[in-house]
Amino acid sequence: MKFILGISAFYHDSAAALLVDGQVVAAAHEERFSRIKHDPGFPSAAIRFVLEEACIELQDVSSIVFYDKPLLKFERLLETYHAFAPRGLRSFLNAIPVWINEKVFFRRMIKKELDKIGNISCEIFFCEHHLSHAASAFFPSPFAEAAILTIDGVGEWATSTIGLGHGKDISVLRQLNFPHSPGLLYSAFTYFLGFRVNSGEYKLMGLAPYGHADSQAYISYKKAIEETLVDIRPDGSILLNMDYFHFATGLTMIYDKKWEQLFGFSRREPEARLEARHATLARAIQHITEEIVLKMAQTAKQLTHSDCLVMAGGVALNCVANNALRKASIFNNIWVQPAAGDAGGALGAALATWFIHHQQNREASTSVFKADLGPGYHQRQIKATLDRYHASYSFFADTNELLPLVAQLIDQGNVIGWFQGRMEFGPRALGFRSILADPRNSEMQKRLNLKIKFREGFRPFAPVMLEAEATEFFEHGGASPYMLFVDTLKPEFRVAYPDESHTWGLDHTLYFERSQFPAITHIDYTARIQTVNHAQNPLLHELLLHFKKLSGTGMLINTSFNVRGEPIVCTPSDAYKCFLRTDMNYLVIGNFLLQRTDQDQKLMNEWKKIKMHDD
Repeated sequence: MKFILGISAFYHDSAAALLVDGQVVAAAHEERFSRIKHDPGFPSAAIRFVLEEACIELQDVSSIVFYDKPLLKFERLLETYHAFAPRGLRSFLNAIPVWINEKVFFRRMIKKELDKIGNISCEIFFCEHHLSHAASAFFPSPFAEAAILTIDGVGEWATSTIGLGHGKDISVLRQLNFPHSPGLLYSAFTYFLGFRVNSGEYKLMGLAPYGHADSQAYISYKKAIEETLVDIRPDGSILLNMDYFHFATGLTMIYDKKWEQLFGFSRREPEARLEARHATLARAIQHITEEIVLKMAQTAKQLTHSDCLVMAGGVALNCVANNALRKASIFNNIWVQPAAGDAGGALGAALATWFIHHQQNREASTSVFKADLGPGYHQRQIKATLDRYHASYSFFADTNELLPLVAQLIDQGNVIGWFQGRMEFGPRALGFRSILADPRNSEMQKRLNLKIKFREGFRPFAPVMLEAEATEFFEHGGASPYMLFVDTLKPEFRVAYPDESHTWGLDHTLYFERSQFPAITHIDYTARIQTVNHAQNPLLHELLLHFKKLSGTGMLINTSFNVRGEPIVCTPSDAYKCFLRTDMNYLVIGNFLLQRTDQDQKLMNEWKKIKMHDD
């Protein structure tokens, strides 16, 4: 048997993945173990987990592969500083000594970290960043042949690539190089609008529909972007006006003063009040990003003549752009890697090593890629954790008794922490580490955002539904198991906006009850949907069936089991502590049901004063 260990690290969202004879057996983000959101550190805990899952030691691993090529990245840094000199001197003096002292000797640094885990008896390989993304998208897909589109911030030199996957081979046909990057363009607006780069881009996407596309401000912003900031070519390639961007050699994304002059207002400070102009600018850059993605996809179609497209890279997580691409019908079939960001690079690097380096044969699979690749826990492990915290619980030996009760609790307006099976790989909670609630409840979006997730009120929530019912409620209605596409609610379930709604502020618009499912319906009548069938997640599928018996609808709110600023929960201990820190009513963890009690609240108040230790 051959064991291939893939690693991503040292930028953001470090992760590890393990293949056994080409099959993915385990993959996890380091953040889930360290509890540091978007942890960039070496994924020691994630590596230990994937090895344990396969019941092997590090010395049993056949190949270890890192998800990018550090020396190519170092070359890019040197050439960039030279090209922009004398600008960037401060950044140069900060960055280059670190590279010379540590990162140039990357192989040695990785080996040093691995030595803390076990003995290494194999070679360490390095896979180009965008090849890692391409491999993560194509090889797990159900297609024997497909066009491949990777779009993110930057790898070594590439910021976007168009390729072709065929059997066990991947060829790169086009490449867009740094500093001209669709991902960095979007991140620059993320920064200007007051969100955190490399983690707040999805907030910008959620804010965009609140902007007014028919307003003079939108027209002005879009014109300023297209005429001053970016030149978009017919093939989807772009040229950024680097007089306005600082990321190539500086310590910030943009030149703030120039952007203030261009758009007529200052950069929004984090946590400052959101205004209509912020939402309208977000809408402008979202539409421009969709235009770039569509043009790249059209070029990919012209180059490959394929009926299928696969995607990865951070921009592939923009589910609104993905939906625009699906509606354009450029390709008959689209598959997006659920862990499309840098964490998925660990998986892609391992797959590239197996199929391309080792030239192993590949057969396209018709089965759905399983994203639940993280740790799972036995009932006895869960019980031991709950007993250690002196928690009060009920145990159900038969889920046929537990699930109808949980469905009833949700129907009564309760919010449920849901911890089942193996943890998801990727940024989305897909029904294994989730918070569940009733989408028909008009107060639920506000309650979940402000009292449970502790996050901005404008943030939308996603529905999870029976796959068989998707076409009943949504216009496209196809299978969407990974929550990577938005879909539009059918007209018969909507509530029309009154004529005066164009004068409303953000707060008034936010809480207008716009559909029969107000908690999951965004301002533009869309939702980022997840569909479930019995094969993908039997337990969640059965819960949806029980909820349908009570409500007439096999649909629930599904949001990630965490609070703002923390990673999704991993262990039973994480789940219990998160449950106590919020206003969730019940926790279902394995076959155990917990209800919030006065004693729990008293205990939580005491725990706030001391540090609670993880398992």
